[in-house]
Amino acid sequence: MLETLMERFRRRDRLALARLISLIARGEHVEEILAGLGLSSLSPRAGGKEGKTRVVAITGSGGVGKSTLVGKLIEHVRGQGWSVAVLACDPQSPLSGGALLGDRFRMPVRADDDGVFIRSLAAAGGYGAVAEHLDALIRLLEAFGFDVIFIETVGAGQGDTAVRELVDVLVLLLQPETGDDLQWEKAGLLEVADVIAIHKADLPGAERVAAQVLATLALGTAEAVPVLRVSSRTGEGVGELWQTIAACPLRRGRQQNGRDLLRLAQQILAARFTAAEAAGWSELRQLLAAWQRGEIASAQAASALVDLLAKERLQKGNF
Repeated sequence: MLETLMERFRRRDRLALARLISLIARGEHVEEILAGLGLSSLSPRAGGKEGKTRVVAITGSGGVGKSTLVGKLIEHVRGQGWSVAVLACDPQSPLSGGALLGDRFRMPVRADDDGVFIRSLAAAGGYGAVAEHLDALIRLLEAFGFDVIFIETVGAGQGDTAVRELVDVLVLLLQPETGDDLQWEKAGLLEVADVIAIHKADLPGAERVAAQVLATLALGTAEAVPVLRVSSRTGEGVGELWQTIAACPLRRGRQQNGRDLLRLAQQILAARFTAAEAAGWSELRQLLAAWQRGEIASAQAASALVDLLAKERLQKGNF
């Protein structure tokens, strides 16, 4: 079945793309899919009108209007003839494990538009406000040939800085009348953002927020960051925002560093754990049972788990 899905994917079958995304998001067959399609988090990039897909993260606090603005950006980009994929990272439901908010429902897109693909993903705590295996999912969408990929983070504040390593451009959304002034520097987002957009710029106080941001940036030593005013309601600044994003360099073409390799190793270990758990591996069950009974400390149990997964070099059907 997996081989069939990958063959259909190569023929640009959107249903096959959706099913492969589901598998990777659940941590199933991640290594097999990447290897079968000739993909890797460390392999050269390809796809898109420029030969490389442009990957853009949209982040900001809850309620700032990330999904609404992404919807407007989709309309603008599609108007230029570019294909768009969106991975909207939602909080994970504690009951079902699925995406809690369903941000894609706030992105109006024609059902018959094959140039747009939107998927909501559950983001568990501890993964930097994005879904697990996000790097592999980005590679999958690149290989499918999308020109632009938007990543919408959960909006958890400081953790959102982690997504910068996975994308070309990080856009930080702020809005007036939130009382978050003192939180910007604490979160560290101003330091890593490539573009800052004051969203809901039609509301009172937008000019004051923009002035405060510019003043804060002037105190730092980093390169100048564009600060724009944007309103999804009126359409103000949407085109200028996209032009600014498009002018940013495709940063992910830089030389890979140790964190890239570490992130890939973490994804592989997570996939192996999921496979071992699903297969009912006896050594894993014994370790988990001992930990649950309090016979082994959490740090010791986690270390033992890594040792088990690395030693056994888990493969399908071999536990």
